[in-house]
Order: sequence, then structure tokens, then C-alpha cells
Amino acid sequence: MGQERSQASAILTRLVQMEVRPGRPRDNTAFMLDAIRRAQADNVELVVFPEMAIPGYLLGDEWEYAGYLRECEACGREILAASQSLIVVFGNVAIDWARRNEDGRPRKYNALFVAEDGQFKGPAGSPYPFVIKTLMPNYREFDDSRHFHDLRKLALEENRPLSDLLTPVHTRRLKLGCFLCEDAWDADYAYSPLEILSRHPVDCFINISASPFTFNKNHKRNRVFSAQAVRLKRPLLYVNQVGLQNNGKTVFTFDGRSCIYDSHGRFLDAGEPFAVTEQTVRIPLETGAAFGTGNDLRQDSVADLYQAIEYGTRMFMRQCGVRRVVIGVSGGIDSAVVAALYRRILDPKDLLLVNMPGTFTSGTTRNLSRQLVAALGCPYAEIPIPDSVTLTRSQVDGLKVASLDGHIQETLKLSGLGVENVQARDRSSRILAAVASAFGGVFTCNANKSEVTVGYTTLYGDLGGYLANIADLWKTEVYALAAYLNDTVYQSTVIPQGIFDVTPSAELSPAQNVDEGKGDPIRYHYHDCLFASWVERWNRACPEDILDWYHKGTLEQELKWNGRIADPFPTPADFIADLERWWNQFQGMGVAKRIQAPPVLAVKRRAFGFDFRESQMGPRYTAAYERLKQTLLTGG
Repeated sequence: MGQERSQASAILTRLVQMEVRPGRPRDNTAFMLDAIRRAQADNVELVVFPEMAIPGYLLGDEWEYAGYLRECEACGREILAASQSLIVVFGNVAIDWARRNEDGRPRKYNALFVAEDGQFKGPAGSPYPFVIKTLMPNYREFDDSRHFHDLRKLALEENRPLSDLLTPVHTRRLKLGCFLCEDAWDADYAYSPLEILSRHPVDCFINISASPFTFNKNHKRNRVFSAQAVRLKRPLLYVNQVGLQNNGKTVFTFDGRSCIYDSHGRFLDAGEPFAVTEQTVRIPLETGAAFGTGNDLRQDSVADLYQAIEYGTRMFMRQCGVRRVVIGVSGGIDSAVVAALYRRILDPKDLLLVNMPGTFTSGTTRNLSRQLVAALGCPYAEIPIPDSVTLTRSQVDGLKVASLDGHIQETLKLSGLGVENVQARDRSSRILAAVASAFGGVFTCNANKSEVTVGYTTLYGDLGGYLANIADLWKTEVYALAAYLNDTVYQSTVIPQGIFDVTPSAELSPAQNVDEGKGDPIRYHYHDCLFASWVERWNRACPEDILDWYHKGTLEQELKWNGRIADPFPTPADFIADLERWWNQFQGMGVAKRIQAPPVLAVKRRAFGFDFRESQMGPRYTAAYERLKQTLLTGG
């Protein structure tokens, strides 16, 4: 790489892992100015803040307000003025008011600014005094090209090679290789910003990020960034933010986990997960200098899921101004986990648990609900629903409807499923909504990802609530979280063992009698793996893939399911009937229900909402699927 000797042998650096409040540039700037003053008092030479530290990142179309952009610019100038006797690196939106984005609005860049002694320092070949993000993520929750112009487009517009614009930033003492978030994840792009930067002499590399928590992403990031630092033979600084941001239908936590990597692939943790921290390190700049203390590439566990969900729930409540919560507890595992989670956040007087027994509710689940309430020490109410359900049935079942001229007449009849839905809606839309209003709070949605995937939940009923904080967990993961809550968080059996043992059931009909072992039609250990292949698998599977794996005998391996498919489904006809039942619901009414569902707290690779974008088109099968289905059914 032809690296030249640095003017400095070491640099006293502070990584500021801050909570970025979306849409609150003045609050973020005030925090940053305080941090800069502390750094100056401690003789810090380089202070680094995260990507989009001033405006926030997931703002929807807030980026279209010119007044908001002007305020972000003004905040950036305040940081610039404060950059005396040190180098400040931070993220902000940069605006070129004379140019236009492809949507006809003022040109915006996701930018990294380097400020030193009241001056912005940009890459040598750039027309701007800031670093422009090169790679625009447009997958999952990201929609960067909707709002921002990237460096590749600018190079094309300027009729110059990208390498002319992507160069290090020179300060008085340092040559900094600066890049933003996605620029480090270049495997699927035609350009590698790091490879281009590495052609120049660089003292250290800095990546500022706005990277939401995703289960096991930190493991991959440490692996990727460690390898890059080894290849670059220079220190690599990674600064991420904490806090909560959303894109309307999906809520994301930011876990921070800022880190410094040395050229031997070892690293220093520079930020506790989900915590505002400042880490000060004297970073040696000699080629090959070793200073990292570890390289433990730990996989995430249920403890990380718990931390993300508890943090995200707490922050969402703060963001929405929620102080009191009502939870419908059924004696099942989902509502028990949600109640135990909220009890970690709320004083018991602000958490009201409500059981709403119906005609088919067992004494078993009512007693389990009481045991849960006793362990959590919260106020409790039991509000039976049979009378109100009977009233609704008497008003609707057998109702004669007609046009005013009498030419159109019909008699309405509630089906068995219709009566089940009346019960579910009575519990949520009538009781929980009214109780929450009287309690001065909100009520929760306790749905899990298994149910939401196939719409096994009632619209305006148990799919109601202000936030679905466990709806990114498969049912089997909900059980694992429940065990963790008992064993580690509470260190006592707050969720009774009977709740683990009872058959999962909505208890809305005689066919769901838990005392007879009857309940949900979903075989969770198998179906969680099947549904995950439709939703979370990077190369998502469709029925054609599933049937092909079944035909080849590799289904269990592909789904990572520890079972034998012939046990639940002895014949191809049984297997295909089950597959089509759930696929039809997944692509049918399940879509309509998800669109109207509460926001989901994301913790996994693909969460429902605007992380998983879908259109209401109805169930669809390929011709190849139909041919293979026919082959399997006929034994051909």
C-alpha cells in the first residue's frame, strides 16, 4: 500500500457512542457540544461521533422539509465553531442547494464531516469539504437512494473516476481514511471504498455508522472489520450510535458496540451495548502496532435478544410518552413473557394485568394467570366476556337485512370462526381498549412471529395494541426468552412452569380445550423453521423450493429442523396440504393483517413492516411447483 510514516506516533482518541434522537438535531448537537468541551478539557486530539449524529437516520420523508435541512446545517456550523485544538469527526446531512436530487428536491448527501480549528477538511479531490457516502443500502429497512445522492452518482455527473473523489482527509497531523457505514460492507457492490482509500497513505481508518441491532450482526461485523484492519495494516475505528428509530411500521434499536481494531485483527470494545459511552484510547499509529485485547467472535444468545427487546420497549415508551400499560394475560406463554418484560420497566402500580375468561376458558389457564400476577405483584382484574359475546350474537346472528325498497334481502349467520373472532375482538377492542383508557395508558399486542406470519391472529382483536414487542420472535424463541427471564433476569419462577407445559391455545372453542391437550394448529418446532425460510432466509424460499427439498430428501437440512418430516406428514399428500394451507394464509389474509398490525420491534434479520415489504396479490404458485406437486401426488 505504500504507507508513509505518520507525523504522529500515537493519537489520543475519544469515541463517543451517543444516543441519536431522530428529528431532534438541536438536542443531539447540545450533547455533542458538551462532549467536545469534555474532550478539550482532557486534551483529547481526535473525537469521533456516529453517522447522522445530528439529524438522526430513519426519518421517513422528514428529509423533504427545507426548514429541517437548514436547522441541521446550522447545527453543523455550531460543531465546526467548537472544533478548537482538536479534530472532530461527525455525521450530518450535507445539502447542495444549487443542485437537485433525482426527485427534483435539493441535493442531499449522507456525509461525514471532519472539523479542525474552525475549518471543514474534505478529501483532496472532492468538490465538497466533506466525505460523501459511496454505497447506498437499499435493502431491509434502508431506503437511502430515496433521499440521498451518493458518491458514485457524483463521479458520473462530474465525469471523473470514483478514485479521484474518494481520497483520505488530511488534517495538520493525520491522514484519515474516512468512510460511512455501508461503505465497509462492500462484498455485493461493484466498488470497494476501502480498497480505493487504501491506495493512499493513511494513518488510521474511521467508519461512522448508524447500524441497527440485528441478532448476530455484531459477530459478523467483528469478523469483517478485523479482517479489514489486518489487510489495511492500520487501526480501524468503528463508532455506532445507540437509541431507537423507526420507519413507521418497524421499530429498530441501535446497540452501539463501537470498537477499535488493530492491524493484528484484535480489538478493543469502545462502547457497551445499548449504553451511552465515551471511550478514550491512545491509539499507536506505527505500522503493525498491536494494542487490541481480544478477538472473541461470540455469537449472540437469548440474552442479547432480551437486552434489545427490553431496551427497545423502554425507549419506545419514552418516545411515545407512555407511562402506564395494560396487558391481557391468558395463561399462555406469549402474554406471560410480555408481562414479565414490562414488569422490568414499570413500577407495579403502572402495570395492570387483565384476564378475560370466556365460555371455553379453562380453570387451568385462569389459575396460571393468577400465579403469574402474584409473582409479578401487579394490579389484576378479571373481566368475563360471555355476556357481551351473547349480546353481540343476539344482535347479529339471524339478523335480517334488506334494501329500503325490499328488493334485496338477506339473513346473517355467524359461523363458528366468526364467533371465535367476536370473542377475540371483545377482549381487545372492547375491554382492553376501555380499560387502558380508564387506566390512563395503552394496551399491548402479544402476538409472536409464527402467528403473524400466517395470520393466525384476529384483526382488531389480539392483533390490536400500541406495540408488538415480541412479534419478531418465533414461538420457540418466546419459550427460550421465558426461560431466560425466570433463570437469569428474575432468578425465580415468575412465569409458572404450568405456562410452559400447557398446550398453546386461543381457548375460543371446544376444539381448543387445553385440558384435553387441544390447541393451536401450528406445529411450532417444525413450522417455525418452515416460516423462517419464507421470511428470514436471505435467499427466501417459496413452495417450489420447499417441495424440491422434500422431493430430494434434504428438507430437514435446508430448514435446519431437528426432526423427521415423515413423522408429522406420512404421505406427500399430507405434506402438500399442510404447506399450501399455511402458504395461502401467509400470502392471503396474513398480508392484510400485517399491514394493519401495530409496529413491530425488530430484532431479527427480517421483521414485518417496512423491513419486509409486501403487496396484497393473493397466494401464488409457480408452474414448476405445480408440475412437481403432480409428480409427488401421482407417484410419477
